[in-house]
Amino acid sequence: MFHGIIPPLCTPLTEDGEVDTASLERLCGFLLDAGVHGLFVCGSTGEVSQLTDRARAAALRTVVGTAAGRVPVLAGVVDTATPRVVEHARTARELGADAVVATAPFYVGTALPEVRDHYRRLAAAVDVPVVAYDIPSNVGRKLPAELLGELARDGVIAAVKDSSGDLESFQRLLDATDGTGTACLTGSEKLADLALLRGAHGVVPGLGNIDPHGYLRLHRAAGDGDWDTARREQRRLTRLFAAVTAAADPARVGPVSAALGAFKTALVLRGVIDRADTLPPLLPLTGEETERIATCLADAGLLPEPASRT
Repeated sequence: MFHGIIPPLCTPLTEDGEVDTASLERLCGFLLDAGVHGLFVCGSTGEVSQLTDRARAAALRTVVGTAAGRVPVLAGVVDTATPRVVEHARTARELGADAVVATAPFYVGTALPEVRDHYRRLAAAVDVPVVAYDIPSNVGRKLPAELLGELARDGVIAAVKDSSGDLESFQRLLDATDGTGTACLTGSEKLADLALLRGAHGVVPGLGNIDPHGYLRLHRAAGDGDWDTARREQRRLTRLFAAVTAAADPARVGPVSAALGAFKTALVLRGVIDRADTLPPLLPLTGEETERIATCLADAGLLPEPASRT
């Protein structure tokens, strides 16, 4: 279940802020046709922290229905406290998720024994695999490799999604979970080749919404031991990621608005979804910023030419 390229889906929105299920179906179809190995709905790229419970359910129901068993569907159940996460997880299971993905609790400060208890309670409450989501930039704490190794050995977690961007800590995670059967997935768009070289089982790249074929080429090259090709593809993807996410004015929007707005804008320009709206407090990109993204996509061969010349 936990291998290969598993994009964390953007959540397309209608003009009134509801889930655009038709666009989400097209996005899933675009990724499935490319050959991805799984779909991750309601992750950070999917604006999970802003979605209402109703919207989370609508997004998951749409993805499960579109995937139709062709690939596993992982559902983010991110929330502040264990009872809320358990409730999300039970709903996700009812809606057909194949696994649930949970961070440590946040907002309320916790000690490591409380984080350990959080994951144990979650695993006991649902009969689907639990993926530990390590994203310290959003949660405010790093999940220690030693704790993850313990949870892996005890069968509490089936996989870890490491979005720390710290390759040294990723190596410690690989060492701590070695022999447990627990998969280690990297969430880094820019270090995927190095993570795969180190032994990562898969990649969960937000940029994979826009260019799934690039990440699939990288993954195939890594699987073939063709590290020169993997490195070249990674360099191309890194340039694309840097260019696209730098399109927005940092004095106007934060890095999350810049990245998610860029991903959605790129998907609109590629004809996959209808609108590039994000949920408040994230602000949408401007026309000038959209033109920059169009130029980036054209330069990467993902558009015939910038939108200003079409």
